[in-house]
Amino acid sequence: MPHFVDQLQGEAVSAIAAMRDAATRARQIHARAELMRHMRTTAKKFMHKPKAEAVESVVAEWMEAWYLPRSEWQHVAVEMERFTAAFYDYAHDPSDAVDARVRATCEALDAALARAGTSISEQMAFRSMCAHGWWDMVVPTPADLPGRAERPGIPKWRAGQAFWEARCAAQCC
Repeated sequence: MPHFVDQLQGEAVSAIAAMRDAATRARQIHARAELMRHMRTTAKKFMHKPKAEAVESVVAEWMEAWYLPRSEWQHVAVEMERFTAAFYDYAHDPSDAVDARVRATCEALDAALARAGTSISEQMAFRSMCAHGWWDMVVPTPADLPGRAERPGIPKWRAGQAFWEARCAAQCC
């Protein structure tokens, strides 16, 4: 049986590993969920336009929020447009059938991004002006991220608050 101090040190190492895993998973899920919330909101904002025009408007706003020229995302352009079109359809018909299309197009976009070595969650966390400040505390944005932009509007952690209280910019929440 380990002695008391050694036992406590072992428990601490295990607890820290569990916290790290939970924080990483929470960041992944939360970043994905936030992009989906923004896509639904933005699709509703443009639902009065014809579909092709609305899809173009939503994709343009999305890339602007990620500080990226659309031309840099040609490798996933088809999946982005299908994904956005599914949200446009969902804005008009929030049925189970259209929700299934939203899910399928999301998976297709994530698969395309995975082929490029990334994911929806990573891109949302590393690029979006609407990222939550705590995400960068869990997995910092790489300094060499291609197309990296400074995002001064993202709230930073302040002394006296829990790290998860560093949320998103007021206009994004």
